[in-house]
Amino acid sequence: MATTKWSIDPTHSEIGFKVKHMMFTNVSGKFGTYDATITTEGNDFENAAIEFSGDIASIDTANADRDGHLRSADFFDAENNPKLTFKGSSFKKIDDGDYELTGDLTIKGVSKTVKFPVEFSGIMTDPWGNTKVGLNIEGKINRKDWGLNWNSALETGGVLVGEEVRLNIELQFAKQA
Repeated sequence: MATTKWSIDPTHSEIGFKVKHMMFTNVSGKFGTYDATITTEGNDFENAAIEFSGDIASIDTANADRDGHLRSADFFDAENNPKLTFKGSSFKKIDDGDYELTGDLTIKGVSKTVKFPVEFSGIMTDPWGNTKVGLNIEGKINRKDWGLNWNSALETGGVLVGEEVRLNIELQFAKQA
């Protein structure tokens, strides 16, 4: 069977995250610049090879000061670690619309194996004849597992930034000729 390559459609994708701020509200952000590819055997996505990279300099939380702090050595250290990467090791079909994605997430030079549930939206042809596939990934990671340790204690107790980061990733890929 022929190998098929799928490339990210950045105009119809979003790499989003959110984290607790002051222990009671969420701050959301996204990556503005990223790349991802999927390689499959034909149109069969089971065991697909999935790779992703995101530019740390493109982090956007709608607050320039916070974005600058996230890019600093306190968090991602963009100067020395300009990208975060993910390299899938398994894409396992659970049922018709659900998969489990396992792979190595590397942030700030630290690689950890992670597992995320994936909603497979299916394969469609757009009005211009392009074959597209949609995926939604939602998951959680603990930022401290990758050395993103900065925090500040609050006078009322607790900390300024939560440890758990929730991911909400909407991806659309286009089949390459």
